[in-house]
Amino acid sequence: MIERYVWDLRDADEMQGAVVGGKGAHLGGLSRIDGVRVPEGFCVTTDAFRRVMAEAPSIDDQLDQLSRLDPDDREAVRRLSAQVRRTIEGIAVPDDLAAAITRALGRLGEQAAYAVRSSATAEDLPTASFAGQQDTYLNVMGRTEILRHVSRCWASLFTERAVTYRQRNGIDHRTVRMAVVVQRMAFPHASGVLFTADPVSGNRKVATVDAGFGLGEALVSGLVNPDVFTVRDGEVVAKTIAAKQRAVQALPAGGTQEVAIDAQQQEQPALTDAQVVRLVELGRRIEAHFGRPQDIEWCLVDDGFRIVQSRPITTLFPVPEAGDEENHVYVSVGHQQMMTDAMKPLGLSMWQLTAMVPMHAAGGRLFVDATRRLSSPAGRAALLDVMGKGDPLVRDALETVLDRDDFVPSLPDAVPGRPTAGGAPAPIDNDPAVVKELIERSRASVAALERNIRTRTGPELFDFLLEAFDEHKRVLGDPLSVQAIMAGMDATWWLNDKLQEWLGEKNAADTLTLSAPDNITSEMGLALLDVADVIRARPEVVAFLQDVEDEDFLGELAKVAGGAEARDAIEGYLDRYGMRCVGEIDITRPRWRERPTTLVPVLLDNVRNFAPGAAARRFEEGRRKAQEKEEDVLARLRALPDGDRKADETKRMIDRVRTFIGYREYPKYGIVSRYFVYKQALLAEAQRLVAADVLPAQEDVFYLTFQELHDVVRSHQVDGRLVQQRKDAFRAYQALTPPRVLTSDGEAVTGAYRRDDVPAGALVGLPVSVGTVEGRARVVLDMAEADLEAGDILVTTFTDPSWSPLFVGIAGLVTEVGGLMTHGAVIAREYGLPAVVGVAQATRLIRDGQRIRVHGTDGYVEILP
Repeated sequence: MIERYVWDLRDADEMQGAVVGGKGAHLGGLSRIDGVRVPEGFCVTTDAFRRVMAEAPSIDDQLDQLSRLDPDDREAVRRLSAQVRRTIEGIAVPDDLAAAITRALGRLGEQAAYAVRSSATAEDLPTASFAGQQDTYLNVMGRTEILRHVSRCWASLFTERAVTYRQRNGIDHRTVRMAVVVQRMAFPHASGVLFTADPVSGNRKVATVDAGFGLGEALVSGLVNPDVFTVRDGEVVAKTIAAKQRAVQALPAGGTQEVAIDAQQQEQPALTDAQVVRLVELGRRIEAHFGRPQDIEWCLVDDGFRIVQSRPITTLFPVPEAGDEENHVYVSVGHQQMMTDAMKPLGLSMWQLTAMVPMHAAGGRLFVDATRRLSSPAGRAALLDVMGKGDPLVRDALETVLDRDDFVPSLPDAVPGRPTAGGAPAPIDNDPAVVKELIERSRASVAALERNIRTRTGPELFDFLLEAFDEHKRVLGDPLSVQAIMAGMDATWWLNDKLQEWLGEKNAADTLTLSAPDNITSEMGLALLDVADVIRARPEVVAFLQDVEDEDFLGELAKVAGGAEARDAIEGYLDRYGMRCVGEIDITRPRWRERPTTLVPVLLDNVRNFAPGAAARRFEEGRRKAQEKEEDVLARLRALPDGDRKADETKRMIDRVRTFIGYREYPKYGIVSRYFVYKQALLAEAQRLVAADVLPAQEDVFYLTFQELHDVVRSHQVDGRLVQQRKDAFRAYQALTPPRVLTSDGEAVTGAYRRDDVPAGALVGLPVSVGTVEGRARVVLDMAEADLEAGDILVTTFTDPSWSPLFVGIAGLVTEVGGLMTHGAVIAREYGLPAVVGVAQATRLIRDGQRIRVHGTDGYVEILP
């Protein structure tokens, strides 16, 4: 019979987390696995916790106060959480609850020693482990002490670290309940932790075991360094045996103490290799039961292992589903698209449906399977060459995988004479009319989409969109468009290679591309300077904008003196660029048209930092510098042997770069323009679902894939649990850092710069825009919160085209993600900003306000004293 307040652990399983908490649910599940031994015990349920909390009405007010605290206000969190704990510990355990616990102790042995352990409902979840957030008490003896420690476990739901952890993970304190696990103590010879996947690399085929003598608290507390064993394919492949000078042992009368380890035993391994392999076999069984890699706490008692806890490893990046057992190598799409944030399901599926190549979703990000291209010599060479030009870290990561001879299969090249897919496009003439034609084609296609989608609703809308996606891909894959893009990029690489060879000058093309025509992204930044000119002349408008908070401020702006003209200027800007936003490849992200307040800080910075007419002056200055550079390069070339030929070839390539490099930015503008049209139609459909009481909120559609939303529109039924699961998963994915390269084994391969020409202590990256600049670092993670002064250096995670308005007011750029031809690099060169991209952990290693020196020509950043 299962009591309300006390359950035997063997009666629990993973589905009863709401009753017995995360730890209790996992222990119950573990006890059902063949061959896995779990110490006997019982669980004081969450009903008991509710009963006790009801005894103190003042708790409600305290939790209200706690929920309003800023998690960074550590002193306030510490003070109020301590008050809540004192309140809970002061509540007497009700008689009927105490009797139920006493009966359970009687069945197991009231005089035995027990471990009393917290088991919160928001603990050991797939998305948040909460490891170490609540309390565990070992070797507790006697009914009175056990009851007291059960109360202490209830109170530990409100430790400072637990409260802060919940607030940072968006978990409401009121929704979490505490159960308590009471288990017979295991008195081990050795104990430790088993990870069924490598917690550092993520490799799912590698297990690691940390082991020490005595109770596991010695390892958890950092009292000793553990022995570390690495196991692969049933064999210990590496081990480090530590000098274990101390251990934690149980005392006969209860409690624990530190003891010294005999000198002769200190450097003996805590486990034999055979025991390690047997433990990992148990771990694999547990992993298979729970369906994901596990972090397992174990004890070795006599000659058998006892499992005292198992929780998911929440820090591992998920692996794309391949549907086979073959090896796969995946390359991050986000690192190519300058958007490494997690995407919501609708955003993922829309990008997959409109992309030119198949993409696989994992961890809220997209990946391309590069295995087939890597398997043949020609495909491998071409892919490594492209990746190396874009992001050397991706190339190095791929080469790291290829160095493991047995991971990527080796296949022959295609039949000789047969053209390979994705081969070089045919060359085109240096004709500016080509670019004008391509831009007009794109505009016409978007205009047709806007006309034709207006009358489509319901299932008909989704059928129409599937056809629109085909047109989307046709425009994106237009052979002439591909030729124009490659013409500009190839000419850039030619100029950089040849001018370094002939003149010894690095990255000369950077100056030659300044103020190139038809660059929609750089025009976007300059156009906001023109808007600032309208605002600057109207002090009342400036004052109004400084206090703007509501997204509908444009209507109110017209009521201010001079506000009508300012509103028209901003509206005109939004008409052309309002479809853009940070992370714009995710259709669910709010666009500038939807959230125009994003632009207000940048506008005010432009008003403050620039004089009227800055846009035209900057463009003309860039054009003049490019012209002077061209004349200088050609003159120096003509002075060389065979100089006329070299100068003539270089002149053709300069003309080619200036004709086509600006167009490099237009296809993305076309994509995002179409995306905004799609989004408006889908949100209108979502609003109809809300009006029909099918969905509680319009934004819930963001957590469905395109096909799932299509099904909801047809059936007028939605699985609310699925939407909530997707929200929880998205929140967890936001905390993960996506790897540049990921293998099907789960190994995240980061790559490295193989360079010895960088000063000690400098941060290494990829040089993408020449020059050296020194200034104040402004670490900006949200464009809407940028506060920049002239001469500042922008440091951020990534920049997509939406960041371009900030570029006009800064002196240099440092990003964690990027390549030679990604948007941030292109615009940095366009504006003449020294820039280094691909600087690992730049936003953590560089503090906001520090002075730094950016070496854009040589690709490194110095942090100055």
